[in-house]
Amino acid sequence: MCEAPRLRCDAGAGEAVAAADVDVVTTRGRRRIPAHSSVLATASPVLGCILERRLRKDRESGKKAGRSVVRIRGVTDDAAAAFVRLLYAGRCGDGEEEDMEKHAVQVLVLAHAYQVPWLKRACEGAIGARLTADSVVDVLQLAALCDAPRLHLRCTRLLAKEFAAVERTEAWRFLQENDPWQELQLLQRLHEADMRRRKWRRKRAEQRVYVELSEAMDCLDHICTEGCTEVGPAGRAPAPSPCARYATCRGLQLLIRHFSQCHRKSCARCQRMWQLLRLHSALCDRPDRCNTPLCTRFKQKEQEKAAVKAGDDGDKWGLLVKKVKAARVFSSLANRKQMSSTSQC
Repeated sequence: MCEAPRLRCDAGAGEAVAAADVDVVTTRGRRRIPAHSSVLATASPVLGCILERRLRKDRESGKKAGRSVVRIRGVTDDAAAAFVRLLYAGRCGDGEEEDMEKHAVQVLVLAHAYQVPWLKRACEGAIGARLTADSVVDVLQLAALCDAPRLHLRCTRLLAKEFAAVERTEAWRFLQENDPWQELQLLQRLHEADMRRRKWRRKRAEQRVYVELSEAMDCLDHICTEGCTEVGPAGRAPAPSPCARYATCRGLQLLIRHFSQCHRKSCARCQRMWQLLRLHSALCDRPDRCNTPLCTRFKQKEQEKAAVKAGDDGDKWGLLVKKVKAARVFSSLANRKQMSSTSQC
């Protein structure tokens, strides 16, 4: 952030005015604000170019050097004075809150026109903090004109969140009657934002499914290798205490018991168990014999399918296997990170 030079605190008002070499003239020349060219040129490159051009013009014409005049038009006298005070302050602290509260919109226009980035960001924050459903349409157009992306994003979020309230405002009705093209663009942005939210939620739900399948694979391997509460490998008693993932492990044990006792050909629960066993075989990397039932058989079938180039079903199944593998990797990394942070504590 550019810290502008400040007036000396020990100098009187008369000395400060006498030391000034620039007059900032507001709309219609009704107010002249004494300032220093060094302060204005340091704070704003545009004001620096204007002052340099005026000085060069005076030199070429042979005119005696005097006070330069900088005209700030299009805003009220109080807003122009607040803009100059903020340039002198070089920041927006506690002493400048009143100026930002009263003139933030007009100061934003001036900060954009005279290229003062820190002041522009401060105005975006001040306007965004007081944003309401009644003012969001006007502020959105202001953000587009002043190239204020942060303020534009804040307006878009409020518009999407409270669109029903915005539709009832006079500003929205005025926009519908006088600028239907702008209305169409806003509606398109809202539709795109809604589609992005739905896509993100769908991806989160899919990722949650992959994580649950990864957890089920770990529990299946745990049950068939070590045993857990009620179900264990052949010839070995189940473990007396439940594992850490009790909910998933318990449901999988009930599914295994049902699978071993059910004799119906079209059973949805048995079909789910067949799919879990097939998924385990695709993820299993043991070179020797695996304790999980049907693992070797499924591996042989997958090798046969790969030899004859499986169709679309094989492609979808391969994608599912890749997603579950990635979820297992991320889960293991998260568990390691959590264990390391716990050990450090």
